[in-house]
Amino acid sequence: MTKAIFVLTSQSRMGDTDRQTGFYFDEMAIPYWALADAGIDIDIASINGGNPPADPNSLARDGHPIAEVDRFRADPAAMAKLTGSKKIDDVNAADYQIVFLPGGHGTMWDFAQSKALGTLIGEIYDQGGIVGAVCHGPTGLLGARKADGTPLVDGKRVNGFTNSEEERVGLEAVIPYFTETELIKQGGLFEKADPFTPHAVRDGRLITGQNPMSSARVAALLLEALAERH
Repeated sequence: MTKAIFVLTSQSRMGDTDRQTGFYFDEMAIPYWALADAGIDIDIASINGGNPPADPNSLARDGHPIAEVDRFRADPAAMAKLTGSKKIDDVNAADYQIVFLPGGHGTMWDFAQSKALGTLIGEIYDQGGIVGAVCHGPTGLLGARKADGTPLVDGKRVNGFTNSEEERVGLEAVIPYFTETELIKQGGLFEKADPFTPHAVRDGRLITGQNPMSSARVAALLLEALAERH
């Protein structure tokens, strides 16, 4: 059976401010069910392990329920994986064929900074696995290197939460860096759509999406890449 590992942020505040953050629930739940319904066995990890914080703004969209989020929260087995997430240091790359990084602003403070996460992503990719990320999840790619030491994103078409989207949400003075800028610095060929419109990019076994609205497209591309791998 194909196995996937979803990795979530453990950061609950935006830097030294009192603004709540965490992982974006819909960016996790939408791909989770797309893959699970396709027969993929999914584990959940986080940077610190245990019960990772969810961004309170990610449980609904524009005041409307999100079916996949409600389904996840009502599923005891799924919630047990979430509340008892594995610590990233304890995850073995050899166990997985897919690694997926949901976003949420919390990732900006602990994804790129995690050596264990960068190593895990690089190893899964080097062993022929699939790497996916959405919105701020691509911050985790910043610490990922291939076996030859080059950045995983170097020369690859990539995507993620854009600089203009950060400015639109008024967080450019709060975040420690811009995702788009840093991916470009590492040689990523950054592609983007208009702010807050669905957009996802696939370059072989690397799939990235721009924002929460892109989660379903990212999931579809993950399944497409998996079908080709088999």
